[in-house]
Formats: sequence, C-alpha cells, structure tokens
Amino acid sequence: MKKINSALSILLALLLTLSCLTLAACQRPEPTPEDELWKNAFYTEDTELGSGSKTVYVEVKTENKSVTFTIHTDKETLADALLEHSLVGGDNSQFGLYIKKLNGITADYDVDQTYWALTKSGEKLNYGASSASVSDGDHYEFTRTIS
Repeated sequence: MKKINSALSILLALLLTLSCLTLAACQRPEPTPEDELWKNAFYTEDTELGSGSKTVYVEVKTENKSVTFTIHTDKETLADALLEHSLVGGDNSQFGLYIKKLNGITADYDVDQTYWALTKSGEKLNYGASSASVSDGDHYEFTRTIS
C-alpha cells in the first residue's frame, strides 16, 4: 500500500509540474514599448478616408510600425485634412497646429521629448502641417521621433 501511495504521490507531483510548465509556455509575451504606443491607435492597418477631389497619402511611423492613410479631401492644408477625419490633436499657436497626437498615438515633447517629424516624399520640411499645402498625389510622412 505504501508503494502505491508513493507512486501516486510521485505521479501527482509530475502531473502538477507538467501542468505548470504547460501554462507557463502558453503565457502571452510581455508587450513591448512599441505595442504600448499602438494600443490606443485609431487605425492599425492602411485605411482610406474621405471623398474629396484630391488624394493625399499620409504615413504615420513609429519605431517599427507604420500605417498609411489615403485621404480624399477638398481641404487646402494637411492639418485641415487630418482634422477633417479626427486623426490629429494638439495645440494651436501663432505657427499653426502643434500636433501632439496622431492616429491616437502621443508624441509630446514636454512629457517625453518626442515629437512628430514631418517629411514630404522623404524630404524634411521646415514648416508644419498647417502650412503644408495639399495637392493631388502628395505623400507626407509623420515619424515619431525622440529628441
């Protein structure tokens, strides 16, 4: 009887150990900082918005992920086209809209020294989205940048 109890105890301990190992292997990986950035994003896949006469492409990039918006608009500036679809938020100043949130992703220099760098077809711009005119076929990129 002692041998049976010992064998059952060993078997039970082995089953518990295997169960724990199986559960540990099935755990989800810890979210990366990049995943945390995108958890509040409005869109995580390329998206088409609007019905205007001009088409502008706006790519939103973070460290390892990006999404491109194909925006059809009649607005004259990039900021207005983005505001039209509630894609941006920030502060208005004498220089125009200072974008702090884009596609639900925050880049706020005052908080963590990040900002949205704006380029057009890969060329750095020395003005912001409020001054960027929209022409049919334009391609703009916003990259979350750490100072």
